Amino acid sequence: MQSPEASTAVSPTQIQLTLLAVADEVVGTLAHLVVYVGALALFAILALAALGQLPDLRSDGPADKPSWSTADRSHPRFAVSRNDSSDKTASYTILRHPEGGRRDVLRWTDMADKPVAELEIYRQGAEFDVTRPAAAGLAAQMGLGADAPLEQAGLIDTKFGPVALLRPVGAAEGTRACLGYLKRYEEPGLQISGFSCQGDSWPARRAAIACTLNRLTLLASGNEPRLAELFAHAELRRRGCAPQGSPDWLLGAANPQLRGAL
Repeated sequence: MQSPEASTAVSPTQIQLTLLAVADEVVGTLAHLVVYVGALALFAILALAALGQLPDLRSDGPADKPSWSTADRSHPRFAVSRNDSSDKTASYTILRHPEGGRRDVLRWTDMADKPVAELEIYRQGAEFDVTRPAAAGLAAQMGLGADAPLEQAGLIDTKFGPVALLRPVGAAEGTRACLGYLKRYEEPGLQISGFSCQGDSWPARRAAIACTLNRLTLLASGNEPRLAELFAHAELRRRGCAPQGSPDWLLGAANPQLRGAL
C-alpha cells in the first residue's frame, strides 16, 4: 500500500504544465492589453487629427461670389457730347463682371469737383438677377443711402422712348435734390440709368436728363448686333436739346402713375 505522502505527491511534469498554462494566460492577457492600448492610442491620434482640422473647417465659409472690377484695358463703347461749358470733361469708368456683365459709367462734375450728373449703361450678363427691383441701387448711385426710398416722378420722352424718372421721397419743388432716371430693355439685356442735379427746378433737371440721353451715342457695339440695332433705331428719333420746361413730358411730376415694368 502507498503512503499518504506518496498519493499527494505532485510530479515535476505536472508543475511544469501548470506553469506553462499560467504563462500562456499571462501572455494572452498582455497581448490583449497591448491591442487595447494600441486601439486607444489610434483613437486618440484620430481625435487629435480631427481637432486639428476644426479651425480650418470653421473658417471654410461660403465661397465668395465673383464681384465687379475695373477694366482699365477695355475701350469705351459710348459717348455723350456736352454743350455746357461749366461741366468738366466726363470721367469714364468701365466695370466688368466674371459672369459677363459690363458697366460703362460716365460722370460729370462742376468746377468744385462736385458730382452733377451720372450716366450708366449696364450690359447684363449671367450675373443679372431678374428678381432684383429695377430701381435697386439707384439711390446709392444718386449719392443717397442704399436704402433711401425713391418715388416716381413721371416720364420723359427721349430718342430711346419713354424713360422713367425717380426722386427722393418727399423732395419738394425748388430743392437741390437730384433727379434719377431709368430705362431697361429685355432684349438686348440692357439698362440705362443715372441722375442729374443740374438746374434749379424739376423741369430743368428733366430737360438736362433728356438732353443727355438724346446725345448718347454708340462708339462700338462689341460684336453685339442687337445693341447696334437698338442705337441705330434710336438715332432715327434723335432730337436737339429741348428748352427747359418744354411740354415733352408724357406724365408730369404731379401725376407720376407709371404703367408696367420699368
